[in-house]
Amino acid sequence: MKANYRIGIDVGGTNTDAVIMLDDAVLAATKQPTSEDVTTGVQQALKAVLAESGIADHDIKAVMIGTTHFTNAVVERKHLTRTGVIRVCLPATLSVPPFIDWPGDILKLVDGGRYLVKGGFEFDGRMINPLDEAEIVRIAGELKEKGIQAVAVNCVFSPVNDSSEQRVKQLIHEIHPECDVVLSNEVGRIGLLERESAAVLNASLRKLSRKTVQAFGNALESCGLNCPFFITQNDGTLMSAEFVERFPVLTFASGPTNSMRGAVFLSGEQDAIVVDIGGTTTDVGLVQQGFPRQAAMSVDVGGIRTNFRMPDMVSVGLGGGSMVFPHGEGAERAVAIGPESVGYRITEKARVFGGDTLTATDIAVASGRAEVGDASKVANLDKETLSLALAEIDRMIQDTVEKNRLSAAKIPVIVVGGGSILAPDQIGDLTTLRPNHFSVANAVGAAIAQVSGEVDRIFSLAEMSRDDALNQARAAATEKAIEAGAKADTISLVDQEDIPLAYLPGNATRIRVKVVGDLEF
Repeated sequence: MKANYRIGIDVGGTNTDAVIMLDDAVLAATKQPTSEDVTTGVQQALKAVLAESGIADHDIKAVMIGTTHFTNAVVERKHLTRTGVIRVCLPATLSVPPFIDWPGDILKLVDGGRYLVKGGFEFDGRMINPLDEAEIVRIAGELKEKGIQAVAVNCVFSPVNDSSEQRVKQLIHEIHPECDVVLSNEVGRIGLLERESAAVLNASLRKLSRKTVQAFGNALESCGLNCPFFITQNDGTLMSAEFVERFPVLTFASGPTNSMRGAVFLSGEQDAIVVDIGGTTTDVGLVQQGFPRQAAMSVDVGGIRTNFRMPDMVSVGLGGGSMVFPHGEGAERAVAIGPESVGYRITEKARVFGGDTLTATDIAVASGRAEVGDASKVANLDKETLSLALAEIDRMIQDTVEKNRLSAAKIPVIVVGGGSILAPDQIGDLTTLRPNHFSVANAVGAAIAQVSGEVDRIFSLAEMSRDDALNQARAAATEKAIEAGAKADTISLVDQEDIPLAYLPGNATRIRVKVVGDLEF
């Protein structure tokens, strides 16, 4: 039986990390600067890790990639496709039209028309009004005439009953077959506006996702790899390349999630706080039963409120490349750190590497916490500046960690990432762990990722038992996991919650179920 070697890659703002793994062992690891086009950095990381391991390219069975492509597109307002919104809702929701709370700059790029149509469902799947099919046909013709190539379809309570959204998609494709149609029930959770925004972002990114997937495929091919590749999503699990082309938004925040999963794997701790310090930011999150704790509320992405499956994380502008700014005199003397960072140019700009910019890495080296670069270049650093900067670094890390503590219990703090040299051995009353390969935990997290399926629906327990509702939700989540590439016989339940909704009739209960399974090679 041949060994299943796999490569994990994580593309960060500063570095692109890669590891080769066999079962639970890390055989080789590398950290390469992220290139401006991203793909070049992936190629360099692949070539470096293959050369270090000596493993033949044809023995690699799969490559798992964590990417910031799609998050950056939204944050930087680039590569977005103009998208129309069809909301199946009338006579309801007139007071909150589509795009109501979007920032103006991204709205100008994305808004391809807003259409409200008669139809929709109650929370238990009962119809409010029949779908106005004639109006959908008219809208499809108008979109085609305007040249709009992407559409998001959002029906009231579509996660409960998706029949209207499916019918809208069918009608649009009959008139405008080249149009990308995204259904809100496939992307977001319960919550009309958040689910709609998630669907619009997904539709606006589909063109970019096809280009990106093709670019990753070309990068692998140029390195002699002909194996399938997968992209990590924001719940710490994998999607096939084809799935990513359909749902690029599910990659948002996948980098910090990879680090959290990698930290758990490398340390063996299932319940902990993970501190991931990169070149620009420190991301802190809580891990429970080996997976990141999910955000319960809506999540802001580039100023847009959505309800994706996102890890509940707190970020602060502190990283290895963060710039240090001493200011004031005498008793007023103080030091500010970040959020500005030299990023992937740290090896040119930081003083320990011969540059002229004082960074957090220089402070770590001058204080003896780290041994990188040339320590003699910071030996004459002003002692008061050093002391104040070190205290500010410790304060920033401790404040962010405390925001993630749910109780006074002394759980471990796992410190990972290339910038983790900044962290002290003790954070408040919590002791830090630095596992082997901590600097490439994000790539390890990508390499070990499983495949998931999740369902979030409202059930009426007046018509069925609680057990029947839970079984329906589990079956639907399992079906989603298998569709995404999981082995059917390895799927297990990792998260389940049911919340009675007292404000709705019919003994309504919201049920959320998540399952994971091993990747089918």
